[in-house]
Amino acid sequence: MSGPVQIPFKSFIQLKPDENTALYLQLVFEFIKAIQTGFLPEGTKLPGTRILCKVLSVNRNTLIKAFQDLESQGWIETLPNKGTFILSQHKQKNESEFIGFKNQNLSETNSGFTFKRSAILENPKETSNLDYQFNDGMPDLRLLQNEVLARLYVSKLKRQKTSKTYEQIQIQSHLNFKTHFSNYLNLTRGLRISTANLLTTNSHEISLYLVTKVLISPGDKVVVASPGYYISNMTLTNTGAQIITIPIDQDGIDTNRLKEICEKTKIRILYLTSNYNYPTTISLSAKRRIELLELANLYGFIILEDDYDFDFHHDNNPILPLAAFDSNQKVIYIGSFGRSLPSGFSYGFVSAPSEFIEELEKHQNILESGIDVIKEQVLTEWITEGEVHRLIKKNKKIYKERRDYFVSLLNEKLSDKIKFKVPTRGLAIWIEWLDKFNLITLQKECAANGLFLPKTILYQTKNLTATRLGFGHLEKEEMEKAVSILCRSIDSI
Repeated sequence: MSGPVQIPFKSFIQLKPDENTALYLQLVFEFIKAIQTGFLPEGTKLPGTRILCKVLSVNRNTLIKAFQDLESQGWIETLPNKGTFILSQHKQKNESEFIGFKNQNLSETNSGFTFKRSAILENPKETSNLDYQFNDGMPDLRLLQNEVLARLYVSKLKRQKTSKTYEQIQIQSHLNFKTHFSNYLNLTRGLRISTANLLTTNSHEISLYLVTKVLISPGDKVVVASPGYYISNMTLTNTGAQIITIPIDQDGIDTNRLKEICEKTKIRILYLTSNYNYPTTISLSAKRRIELLELANLYGFIILEDDYDFDFHHDNNPILPLAAFDSNQKVIYIGSFGRSLPSGFSYGFVSAPSEFIEELEKHQNILESGIDVIKEQVLTEWITEGEVHRLIKKNKKIYKERRDYFVSLLNEKLSDKIKFKVPTRGLAIWIEWLDKFNLITLQKECAANGLFLPKTILYQTKNLTATRLGFGHLEKEEMEKAVSILCRSIDSI
């Protein structure tokens, strides 16, 4: 990509002329969202307004007005004879100005009343009916133990006859589940927790939402890796946090850059996927793990460690989370359990000091007031009888074979067009394209040939053209066909 005009703006700047919200305001909100979610990183040079208004199909005066608002808020900077650039977020103006501006985003609709529209939250996921599809690293639904779990669930439901009240059953069942689950986490992830240090939720996303709601106040500074996880970035930004991005290299997040920031400003949280960075699949080195824990203790920030993909490691010595070595209680550990189980049986969880867990439970009681007693009893039985370990071991072998075969296909078919590292865990491979081209053009060409590439796996900036290709959901023949279509589409553009 030789110039800013090649940035695929229309893939993340979504305008709706039919809505009552002024078009220039829509532009402002869309650019802010693109900056905060990493589509427009620090230092990106924007094309001139004459060019960009043609790309976005808007009037130039509308675009200029939007840019004036963005510059007044500190999101962009225009330098004479040089151009317009995305500002680093620690240089932006006071967050209170931005919050006040956001509250103006009231939309009149045909519903007969007004309401606030989020300039941040979006549903970026796309669906397609094409036969072949890549995703960002999802497990294969065909490997789920649906029938076994269904029989266990129905069996326990039929035997559910007792003189105890429902509340008594809930409390007893939930405590039993948390006891076995905390022991399971201690065994598999090297933690040293009790039930008082554990909160279980219905999903990983709810866990993240609850933690950020309790921890973050508007204006708090939160550091994230770049590139990073778009969903967590939206969740963090929606709290009113000021996001500061730090680049990653082959050893993970740049700790020297983090120290520089900490010396200049007060950081509330460092959010990271340490064991398996999303989207690049890079693991944090042992040296930087130690440095992060030391920096957190020295500067007083919280490490919010997200380990959503722990179960999918491909060697016999999985990297333990930072939480396993945290002696100063600076790490809040978020993860998922049961991604190899059918939808509805998986869990999210939070491991943290007991006082913090108590506070989370107050908010959880509003969002998730009920407990599925039968589901917890089924999973407790699966843990105690070792079925979870056996299922993970079985799937681990299958996914390792798929990873190795996918790597061989990439080396065979695309070695002269890409560079990548073989990941030690997870169900996706991060590839960087050696040639510069528009990924949206590739997406359209692949779709025409029968292969779906969702926008969430496409990463393009001034200096990067990359794609996160999930392989876990594909069998060998499906991989062959998908890679073949990808090669043919690349050649055609």
